[in-house]
Amino acid sequence: MISFTNFILEDGIPIYLQIIRHMKQGIVARTIEDGDELPSRRVLSALLGVNPNTIQKAYKLLEEEGLIQSHSGAKSYMVLSPESIDKIRTELLENDAKNAVKMLKQMGVTMEEAMALIEKYWN
Repeated sequence: MISFTNFILEDGIPIYLQIIRHMKQGIVARTIEDGDELPSRRVLSALLGVNPNTIQKAYKLLEEEGLIQSHSGAKSYMVLSPESIDKIRTELLENDAKNAVKMLKQMGVTMEEAMALIEKYWN
């Protein structure tokens, strides 16, 4: 069963997108794997204290991406291939890199300064 114990709601970001990101991060980190069972919409709704329609929207979008398989009245499971995992990893990395670069540019940091910071904290 996929865990949401470390899930923390953030202000300003739609909850359904946060749920999707949490799951995608778990996929990349290999804490969520092919065949893992998802909590029911009702259970996850109660756990996170959100409207069941929010969970439904997140699950529907994940299903449209081909990452989960659901059947009415039955359990939902992750459906992951090496290709889908690579695609998600690239998507998350590129998105985070773009956001980091945008913030650094807004602060007036040069590319050389940014690279020096990355190298400093990489090690």
